[in-house]
Amino acid sequence: MPFGKGRCWRFRRTQAREALIKLLSRTKGHLSAEEIFWELKKVLPGVGLATVYRTLDLLTEIGLIKRYDFKDGKARYEFIHNDNAEHYHLICKNCGKIIDYEVTLEEDPLKDFKNSIQKKFNFKIESSDLQFYGLCENCQKLEK
Repeated sequence: MPFGKGRCWRFRRTQAREALIKLLSRTKGHLSAEEIFWELKKVLPGVGLATVYRTLDLLTEIGLIKRYDFKDGKARYEFIHNDNAEHYHLICKNCGKIIDYEVTLEEDPLKDFKNSIQKKFNFKIESSDLQFYGLCENCQKLEK
């Protein structure tokens, strides 16, 4: 369990935190707080929406999960499986489909670009969050 991994050592283990981490670490995709709440209610009937929001804020702050804004009016959350990778998203403006694109830091196609930005501005980039908006394959077919 991630709470035993050092970066969260100072935070108390709770059923809600453990269940939320377990849920997100096993979920493909990007869940909203409300979706997480309803999934957690299945295993923890007494969990409240405020607890879910507080837990999401805490886990985001300590770096176990990442919060995204895909411009659909809801914050979405995802478990960070690999600290040594860059994670990009391709978002269909028509149907809302989200395609994950993850590469190792060595394979990152934007590596040279990021290096030039670091040098130009004397700025150390620790992570990036890049989203590409367009049309997925299915929506492109519908437009023809």
